[in-house]
Amino acid sequence: MALIITDECINCDVCEPECPNGAISQGTEVYVIDPAKCTECVGHFDRPQCREVCPVDCIPVDPDHVESPGELRAKYEGLMRAKETAGG
Repeated sequence: MALIITDECINCDVCEPECPNGAISQGTEVYVIDPAKCTECVGHFDRPQCREVCPVDCIPVDPDHVESPGELRAKYEGLMRAKETAGG
């Protein structure tokens, strides 16, 4: 399950640097999460760090991108392989 940032976001800038996958960026109105990069912090932390730091609780599960824990783990592993290949 990827996460999504709702329009309740106050653009406080605390979530973006917490994302270990670089999935969060500034959107037109509020921050956005790239579902292709969001693993809900699987592989990095026990809980999604963006949700941990969000002061307004505006980061629910994205119903359009529901994934199992196994799918999130596979996505994490793919992102890490791509990072290694890119020299990161």
